[in-house]
Amino acid sequence: MIRVNKIICNSKFCDCMQEIAECEKERVFCGHDIEHLLSVARIMQIIAHENKMEIDKEIIYAAALLHDIGRARAYRFGTDHAEDSAEIARRVLADCDFNNPEADEIVYAILHHNDSGQPNELCALLRKADKLSRNCFCCPASCRCKWSDDKKNKGVTV
Repeated sequence: MIRVNKIICNSKFCDCMQEIAECEKERVFCGHDIEHLLSVARIMQIIAHENKMEIDKEIIYAAALLHDIGRARAYRFGTDHAEDSAEIARRVLADCDFNNPEADEIVYAILHHNDSGQPNELCALLRKADKLSRNCFCCPASCRCKWSDDKKNKGVTV
């Protein structure tokens, strides 16, 4: 997990996480902090293991850690967070020794993690884990959340 640890120590990653925290400091809804990112990664890993998916652990963790990294830019400029995250992820992955095919796979998953069509296995895994990482079933702000009921996580499941 050397490259994953490089991601969490990467200055661009750290700067983006700090900006996200600043943008979300008054947010009552679920946030996009390191706990969320690691929850997504761990859920992805569990699902991949249980379904005997042949996805490298570093690919899983890199996709999870970087899938929301563009949130601050999206908050500030009204842009698409998946597109912003994919762009930033590409630079971080290059800095952290991921080769081009690995980076392409991760960036593609990030770019499409909100697509309902789930274009490939990593995208589908990221999308599912992202939803399951949210505890909508016990969130005090759930009744004010803009997510539709079918998007909310209504219980503990994998």
